[in-house]
Amino acid sequence: MRDALPQTIHLQDYKVSPFLIDKTDLVFDLGEDHSRVTATLSVRRNPDSDEPSADLVLHGSEGLDLQSVQVDGVNLKEGAYTRDSESLTISGLGDSATIITEVLIQPQLNTTMMGLYRSRTMYCTQCEAEGFRDITYYLDRPDVMSEFTSKVIADKVLYPVLLSNGNPIASGDLDGGRHFVTWHDPFKKPAYLFALVAGTLAVVEDSFTTMSGRDIKLQIFVEEKDLDKCDHAMLSLKNSMRWDEKTYGREYDLDIFMIVAVDDFNMGAMENKGLNIFNTSAVLANPKTTTDAAFQRVEGIVAHEYFHNWSGNRVTCRDWFQLSLKEGFTVYRDSQFSADMNSATVKRIEDATYLRTHQFAEDGGPMSHPVQPDSYMEINNFYTLTVYEKGAEVVGMYHSLLGDELFRKATDLYFDRHDGQAVTIEEFVKAMEDVSGRDFTQFRRWYKQSGTPHLKVSSHYDAADKTLTLDFAQSCPATPGQPQKQAFVVPVKLGLVGRSGDLPLNANGDTEMVYEVTETNQQLVIENIHEAPVPSLLRGLSAPVKLDYPYSSEQLAHLMANDSDGFNRWDAGQKLSFSLLEKLTDDSLHQRPLVMDKQLVDAYDSLLSDASLDPAMVDLMLQLPSEAQLHEEAHIIHVDAIHSARKFVRKALAETLSDKFLAVYQRHNIEQVYAPEAEQIGRRSLKNVALSYLMLIDNIGVDLAWKQFQSADNMTDKAAALSCLVNCPAAAVQSAAALAEFEEQYREEGLVMNLWLQIQAINSQSGGLKRVEALLEHSAFTMRNPNKIRSLIGAFCSANPVNFHSADGSGYQFLQEHILALHSQNPQVAARLVTPLTRWKKFPEPNRQQMRDALQRIADEPDLVKDIYEIATKSL
Repeated sequence: MRDALPQTIHLQDYKVSPFLIDKTDLVFDLGEDHSRVTATLSVRRNPDSDEPSADLVLHGSEGLDLQSVQVDGVNLKEGAYTRDSESLTISGLGDSATIITEVLIQPQLNTTMMGLYRSRTMYCTQCEAEGFRDITYYLDRPDVMSEFTSKVIADKVLYPVLLSNGNPIASGDLDGGRHFVTWHDPFKKPAYLFALVAGTLAVVEDSFTTMSGRDIKLQIFVEEKDLDKCDHAMLSLKNSMRWDEKTYGREYDLDIFMIVAVDDFNMGAMENKGLNIFNTSAVLANPKTTTDAAFQRVEGIVAHEYFHNWSGNRVTCRDWFQLSLKEGFTVYRDSQFSADMNSATVKRIEDATYLRTHQFAEDGGPMSHPVQPDSYMEINNFYTLTVYEKGAEVVGMYHSLLGDELFRKATDLYFDRHDGQAVTIEEFVKAMEDVSGRDFTQFRRWYKQSGTPHLKVSSHYDAADKTLTLDFAQSCPATPGQPQKQAFVVPVKLGLVGRSGDLPLNANGDTEMVYEVTETNQQLVIENIHEAPVPSLLRGLSAPVKLDYPYSSEQLAHLMANDSDGFNRWDAGQKLSFSLLEKLTDDSLHQRPLVMDKQLVDAYDSLLSDASLDPAMVDLMLQLPSEAQLHEEAHIIHVDAIHSARKFVRKALAETLSDKFLAVYQRHNIEQVYAPEAEQIGRRSLKNVALSYLMLIDNIGVDLAWKQFQSADNMTDKAAALSCLVNCPAAAVQSAAALAEFEEQYREEGLVMNLWLQIQAINSQSGGLKRVEALLEHSAFTMRNPNKIRSLIGAFCSANPVNFHSADGSGYQFLQEHILALHSQNPQVAARLVTPLTRWKKFPEPNRQQMRDALQRIADEPDLVKDIYEIATKSL
């Protein structure tokens, strides 16, 4: 057991820093055995602090080998300062001082990938949230913003490229074959936005002319072998810059914008001021090695990190409890961008599906917390779906309530009012209030209350009065620390669908409205409705809530065919599928015969028969709810019964509509020059979902998949065919041949081999754990690379439920062992792996006890890092 419990940090205990740092001058002398970091800090007492005689306490870590401390030119002896494993304390300072510290660090031994570390032959940094304290002693908190100058010195042969934040202001050669580059960032920033890269890198360059006529140099640094994979990221960057100017009026500020691709990286990317460091998976893209989904991911992440230049960098968060101020807002901005670049409806469906499957699960689990948490043990654990995705939904609700014009004015006011400041969520809300004149006191509950609200709706149509009455009842289940909830403001975008489409809701002929539900129980009466309508509720998922309305299967089929809102057409199909799958799951559990529903078959028949429909929408509507979605909706998760029910429905649809699926496949299996554009992506998606159904019929699909695998000229089609073969019991021979051929062709492409690992990890056929254990020994896998861990171990445990939740508990033991093997090496990655075990209460025995036992063994590990300790103990 642990000797001492990790400290819990509370929002209510926030105090301003007693000191500020006006200027930070850093010198990095990078070496192979150790690196020397000299930090010169111009500090002064904070006039807003109520501690006028406080000591200066700089954050640090055990890895810092302190060489010297100097105050105003005087070297301090060891007795003149205090040092422990987490800080350096200097007493007796006046109103201002110049502090110089010199430390030695060993980044080549740093496996946590926080602070300064080595990714293969390259030095790089990751400082968010608290990694800068692993580099040097500093006030490592987001409300201490400083002007940084950074001089980087290294061997010129080994590290010809030396990068940091801002603009380069000096460079030159030094004795002993070394050289230096000095960078200056004129915009004050907190330490978490500091970045440094040193290595042998090739560069792709372009430029962008801002709306005020300034020319910005754009650079993407990669290994030379990856130069052919940068065009899409560069185009995405330029599109992002143009879009942000047009949509938010935000222009880039520095003279240069740089992206560096790093192979070993815990996250997707990091928005360090002027020097964005990206996971290679989030920047490299080429049709022969990258799927459509990965192309879109690159576009979205490039946009997200660029948009942070304003929503996160120029205006940053005061403390980490305000994290959604930058992340939720920026996720909303990148979703808007992706919607404008592609299909808005498809993007909204993708976002809503992810939210419902994963964030709703987080809301209903032991780690449930508000968008603005009130406490944490380890801040890295709160880079969560609630902070990001739900936070984005909250921003989207502002947009719905205010409308386009007022929302833009509010964001303009927010950026202009707080430029160069570290602020709070409250100040973001205040900008919305000041522009609109509205009082958002009740709306603030979205930040303070955890859990997913439930919205129950019933309706009554009075044919004589020609009125429709809608009764709304909202509630929110108890969550850890919050047994009772107050009513939210729930914007409900709604329409009424008649026999031939949308009905007018008022004398102006409007067919859609946003109705605000603010009470626990509330009623809306709509007059002059001349026929009994089907309510189309929560269009576009206008609020992150669970909707309960007693739709009949006929009404859902009607919405699928006639609703003008593309999202709700899709959602009606999902609800129709959900109701059938829930029934069949219960039948499977109780060993009753499984019987297919004709209503769903007819709906799919209609979709497959109409060649005029958007292929991307048809693709989405043909996809049954995933097993993960069914798990989220289930009161008790019976994994095998859910798997059997879904498998039965897919096979029944495939057998009944085989000719239609084949026709759709053939219609969209056309030769064309590849482009990651919305129209082509939709065609490929529909073709490959049709192929996945055809795999369930004798040898028709197997032959098509093998042919597609052999002839595909792009990774989307090749990977889809490989996945189909791998998951098909009738294709064992072809599957083995395809896996071997794929490995031989792409063994030197690390990102493609990650896909190869992932496809095998989520193969739902029996024997999944043995396959994964064998792949752990493959040369394509290493426990030192987060992408590979996520692709194999993470994918198996989170996306292969029928194998992971094996009745013998072997999946849980496997995960527990690897979490403990990884916990001291890379706490962040290890902590993310705990999630599949945290919802043990939703499973039946014996799974429930087996999962709990695995969690307990993790929690009992001596010297367990606090990242994992917090999750494990809260889950128990």
